[in-house]
Amino acid sequence: MPILSKKRLWTTTVALALALGFAGPASAADVNNAKNAGFESGLTNWTCSASSGTTVSSPVHGGSAALKATPAGQDNAKCAQTVAVKPNATYTLSAWVQGGYAYLGATGTGTTDVSTWTPDAASWKQLTTTFTTGASTTSVTVYTHGWYGQAAYLADDVSVYGPDGGGGGDPTPTVPAAPAGLAVSGTSSSSVSLSWNAVSGATGYHVYRNGTKITAVTGTSATVTGLAASTSYSFQVTAVNSAGESVKSGTVTGTTTASPGDGGSALPKHAVTGYWQNFNNGATVQKLSAVQSQYDIIAVAFADATTTPGAVTFNLDSAGLGGYTVDQFKADIKAKQAAGKKVVVSVGGQNGTVSVSDPTSAANFANSVYALMQTYGFDGVDIDLENGLNATYMSQALRSLSAKAGPGLILTMAPQTIDMQSTSNAYFQTALNVKDILTVVNMQYYNSGSMLGCDGKVYSQGSVDFLTALACIQLEGGLSPSQVGLGLPASTSGAGSGYVSPSVVNNALDCLTKGTACGSFKPAKTYPDLRGAMTWSTNWDAAAGNAWSNTVGPHVHGLP
Repeated sequence: MPILSKKRLWTTTVALALALGFAGPASAADVNNAKNAGFESGLTNWTCSASSGTTVSSPVHGGSAALKATPAGQDNAKCAQTVAVKPNATYTLSAWVQGGYAYLGATGTGTTDVSTWTPDAASWKQLTTTFTTGASTTSVTVYTHGWYGQAAYLADDVSVYGPDGGGGGDPTPTVPAAPAGLAVSGTSSSSVSLSWNAVSGATGYHVYRNGTKITAVTGTSATVTGLAASTSYSFQVTAVNSAGESVKSGTVTGTTTASPGDGGSALPKHAVTGYWQNFNNGATVQKLSAVQSQYDIIAVAFADATTTPGAVTFNLDSAGLGGYTVDQFKADIKAKQAAGKKVVVSVGGQNGTVSVSDPTSAANFANSVYALMQTYGFDGVDIDLENGLNATYMSQALRSLSAKAGPGLILTMAPQTIDMQSTSNAYFQTALNVKDILTVVNMQYYNSGSMLGCDGKVYSQGSVDFLTALACIQLEGGLSPSQVGLGLPASTSGAGSGYVSPSVVNNALDCLTKGTACGSFKPAKTYPDLRGAMTWSTNWDAAAGNAWSNTVGPHVHGLP
């Protein structure tokens, strides 16, 4: 660890003050006398002690390279260059540094040798000092070094600025030519990859999308992310260096692919959702291929929590499902999508333990769900967290997922009745927060106690009034009718309480969409765009001979 005495600090301060005080303005002939000042040519013109130095492509301050030097043992990683100078002249020595302790200095000045330093720098920081050469001085040694036992340091863009010493510093750059060979090298549902030819003299490149600069890179390729699925974009590239930016390259068009698993078909105006059980609990064990064709959205229940906060994974219960393999499962998802269906992975359930409560877990959730979409071909995600959620961070997670997946994302929710009694409830808040990317909320009108309807009256589960009066809260609380569905069990075995016959479900649908078949509660207006209905589960439906889907499915699809 360096220890600077008060005497040394005072002497350095006075020297710097004198140098700065008597240094006149730079003349027109002043140049940077350092060679390979940006380390673009490796360590050419530089010598590093004990082979301590190398060049790296990242991080850099400018151009495409920087010096990285690592102290070790009794070596302080000193890298030096001899620079030609004029006698009796004043020079400004500067460099950009980052990382561990970094020193910058000059020796052999013929007057007072100088140095400056900084402790650890998390980002690029400029070190600057000045020196005056002696009457017979024609060269000086400039150097950087770290400190014994400390971390590696980075240095870039060294400058010995002053009268031309005749040693031939780096040539003055000219504005580079426009890049040639721009091409699309790859696409996904949310990204386009580009490549182009290198340009002589360029230290970096700017990438433009639809005429707007979106990123800067040092290499000859870039991947532009955060794009919408099934969308075309135009791209151009420019070359840059310290002299300026080239004109734009020719234009190429890149078109993103469909969202993972998106067969290209739109969701019907009125849709039926069914949960498919990835476990055997006594209901009919099904492969996805056996799910009744009336279901438009199939929610695969459930994803599993991991030890990483917020992250989920999916484990197919092959043993419990009679040897159903992952390859068969993936093929069945594709087949359902080819038939116009959507398949989403459901997160939560009665025993779900996924917690999204801060920015890190929100990012983990979005990243892990998107990874499952890419791996299995899921069209999106269902939020069925029955043990509470954080509206702020779940909304953040879902928006991040939407940015990755694009507009084809299917986002469904299955809150309990208590979660949707008021817009102040976290679940309701979340639904409203993501309303612009939300597909449907299929509230569970079962396993519930008595609840308030939108008219302030109390309704008991198991009746058409319970369904219509509670749905009214969502319909009048900010959700679009197309984002509201009625969730009911497929049979008495599918829930502990709240089962109603499929005909009651149909009556509730007619009451809300057409104003007919209502009970004592009749909404003030109709909602013909109501999305439809949901059931737990396709397996319990199959166990009852598909009575629920055979009755409710055609009715939903026949709504106005």
